[in-house]
Amino acid sequence: MGQLITYLTFNGNCREAMEFYQQCLGGELRCQTVGESPKTDELPDEMKRYIVQAFLKKDNLMLMGTDMTDEEVLRGNSVSILLDCNDESRIKTYYQNLQKGGQATHPLQETHWGDLFGELTDKYGNHWLFHCKRKKKMHNIKNQLL
Repeated sequence: MGQLITYLTFNGNCREAMEFYQQCLGGELRCQTVGESPKTDELPDEMKRYIVQAFLKKDNLMLMGTDMTDEEVLRGNSVSILLDCNDESRIKTYYQNLQKGGQATHPLQETHWGDLFGELTDKYGNHWLFHCKRKKKMHNIKNQLL
């Protein structure tokens, strides 16, 4: 059995982005810089601040990031980060926090089946999807159909 983890690549601003995500989502953040790696004496000082690996962990959520890439980072629309939660107030807080400096592309709102859904692009260009299953609403819809 494995675990699927979201792993983000940045252009030198990994620490800033991961600290922002920690402020938005909570959890424990650990970052390892190039300067903390073995054999860093041979590297330029500017490079030592880059993040080799960052881990943000909260409950079942795991978000990782790095500044280490051999190519330019290009943001596209083929990958999204889905934040699924059963706590309505928590999902609303996550949405509010992550939209700061970003663009709300689909406000968090009730769907026709009773769940909450929304989308946004954060200030780092990452696309987020938000989903909250609302048990009470689903139960009420089922009763109305019977």
